Amino acid sequence: MAVYNFDEIIDRNGTNCLKVDALQERYGSSDLIPLWVADMDFKAPPAVIDAIIKRAQHGIFGYTRPSQEYHDSIRNWLDKHHDWQIKQEWTSFIPGIVKGIGFVVSCFTDRNDKIIIQPPVYHPFRIIPTLQHREVIDNELILKENRYYMDLEGLKKKIALGAKILILCNPHNPGGRVWTKQELIDLAEICYDNNVLVISDEIHADLAHKGHKHIPFATVSDKAAMNSITFMAPSKTFNIAGIVSSFSVIPNQKIRDKFHAYLESFELEEGYIFAYTATQAAYQHGEEWLVQAKEYIWGNIQFVDNYLKENIPQIKAMIPDASYLIWLDCRDLNLSQPQLEDLFVNKAKLALNTGTMFGKGGEGFMRLNVGSPRSILAKALAQLKDAVNNKLQK
Repeated sequence: MAVYNFDEIIDRNGTNCLKVDALQERYGSSDLIPLWVADMDFKAPPAVIDAIIKRAQHGIFGYTRPSQEYHDSIRNWLDKHHDWQIKQEWTSFIPGIVKGIGFVVSCFTDRNDKIIIQPPVYHPFRIIPTLQHREVIDNELILKENRYYMDLEGLKKKIALGAKILILCNPHNPGGRVWTKQELIDLAEICYDNNVLVISDEIHADLAHKGHKHIPFATVSDKAAMNSITFMAPSKTFNIAGIVSSFSVIPNQKIRDKFHAYLESFELEEGYIFAYTATQAAYQHGEEWLVQAKEYIWGNIQFVDNYLKENIPQIKAMIPDASYLIWLDCRDLNLSQPQLEDLFVNKAKLALNTGTMFGKGGEGFMRLNVGSPRSILAKALAQLKDAVNNKLQK
C-alpha cells in the first residue's frame, strides 16, 4: 500500500492560487497564513496527476467527448460509496456547482421569485439568486449544543410565502453537519408537498468522517428523488477544484429534460478534456489516497480542537461530521465582527473566512480550513494564541 505524505509543505505562491495570491487584494496584506479558500494544500492523488500528464503528452487537445469509462466511474463511485444506483442518463457535466445553481435558478424561476436558503450557509447560495433578481428568504438553522439543526417548522412558514426553490447544503458548509435520513425525509416531504424544487449541493459528500455517512438527498424517498437536482464533484474530495469537474444527477425525467435542454441551449453540458480525465482517474484509482487524506484531516481537526481547549478556551470548534472546514465559535471573546476580523488578520496574521459572510447566525464565528500540513496549523494556532492573550491583557 502506498503511503502519502500530507506533511509536505508545497509553496503555492506565484501559481495564480486564489488563497495565496489574492491575500493582498482580499485582506490588505500578503503576510498572512491562508486558511480560508476551501481547497487543500495537498497534492492530488498520483493517479490523477499521472493521467493528466499522459493525456497532455499526447499533444493534441481537440474537441472531446466523455468516454464510457468516465460515465461508469461516476456510477460505480456513487454505488460503492453512497449506496446510490443511478442511471447514466440522469447525469450531465456542469461547469461548476455554483454555476449549476445559477443555471437552475435561471431555468426554473422568474425575476422576483423566492428562493429559500438556510443560513449560516455557503455564501453563493445568497449571492447567485440575488444577482439574478430573485428574492432570497432565510430559514435560519437552529444552533443547539454546538450543533446545527434545520428549523422545519420555520420552513413551513417560509414556504407559505410562495417559494419556488430551496437550496440545500448537504453536508453543510460551514457547520459540517451530515444531515440524518429523517431530517432529509422531513425536508423532502415539506418541499414536495408545496412544489418547492430542492437543489442539493453535495460537493463535500465524500469527506464524511468516521461515525457519519453521507446520505444523498435524492435517495431518502420517492418525493426527494422526484423533486430534486443534485450536484456533485470530485473537486473537494481529491483537491482538483481548479479542474472543473462537476456533474448533476436528476432522477425525475420531466425536471431532467427541462434542465438538460437549458444546458444544451448554451452548450454548457460540454465538458473539458482534463475534467473527464481527472474525474475518471480519481474515481477509479483515488480511493486509497482519500482514505489516508481523511485520516490526516481528522487528525488535524482533533489537533485544533485540543489546542483550543487547552490554550484558547474562549474559541470553540464545532467538530464537523464532514469536510476539512471548522466553524469556530468566538463569541466568548466578546468582540464585534470587525474587531474579531482585526484580531485574526492584523494581530494573528491569519486569513480565515469571516462568519458574517455566511449570513444570519454567522456573527461571532470564523471559518477555518484545516486541509493543510499540521505544522502550518500549529504555527497558525500559536499566532492566534498570542493575539488573544495580548488582547485579553489590555
